[in-house]
Amino acid sequence: EVQLVESGGGLVQAGGSLRLSCAASGFTFEDYTIGWFRQAPGKEREGVSSISRGDDGTYYRDSVKGRFTISRDNAKNEFYLEMSNLKPEDTAVYYCAADPIAAATTTSARAYDYWGPGTQVTVSS
Repeated sequence: EVQLVESGGGLVQAGGSLRLSCAASGFTFEDYTIGWFRQAPGKEREGVSSISRGDDGTYYRDSVKGRFTISRDNAKNEFYLEMSNLKPEDTAVYYCAADPIAAATTTSARAYDYWGPGTQVTVSS
């Protein structure tokens, strides 16, 4: 069974940094596009960043470019989201996701079949 589990969320002051991790199991990780999404209360889930199997590169939402960095470690079946210069607007539940056919440029949550349960990131002002 495909499983993804996020970790690394927490409370941080504006301007601070966090690293989110996602541990994956139950599938051939290197064959999947993986991504990070977030959802704030009352808002739809939005794509934050994604990285492909190698064909499509990476994607970053405009509001996080220059602040967030996505990476994957295929040997460990893990991927990461390094977040710096965090802003209160970044507050949300962050989800990791994976899909065997989604392109890295795909921003819709509907394109991803597999999801972690989410981890809360709260940025205080």
